[in-house]
Amino acid sequence: MERRQHRRVPAQLQGFLLGNSHEIEAVTLDLSVGGARFDCDLEVYPGKVIRVRLVIPGAEEVVSIEGARVQWVGGDEFGVSFQNIRPDELDELEQLIDEFEEAEDGGHA
Repeated sequence: MERRQHRRVPAQLQGFLLGNSHEIEAVTLDLSVGGARFDCDLEVYPGKVIRVRLVIPGAEEVVSIEGARVQWVGGDEFGVSFQNIRPDELDELEQLIDEFEEAEDGGHA
């Protein structure tokens, strides 16, 4: 089992995946700045590169990741690693993960 490089939180976000000729709605089961796990019936296989759009609560625009490589598939779940993410969108993900962790820890110190 490989060691994860990034903090991962069990955040459920609405997303849209484009892997074939159409875009399909999905939900993240967990999320990090390096990737995500999705619950979705999109037909994918390890190595396939898809486009991911995530709806971040409170953000003005969706986070769009043009290159997300499928790492594993199991039933209706699969994991992707983000291959190509712009710095501003990376900042949005980091902020979301920080906020999620603060909420999980009971809020303010």
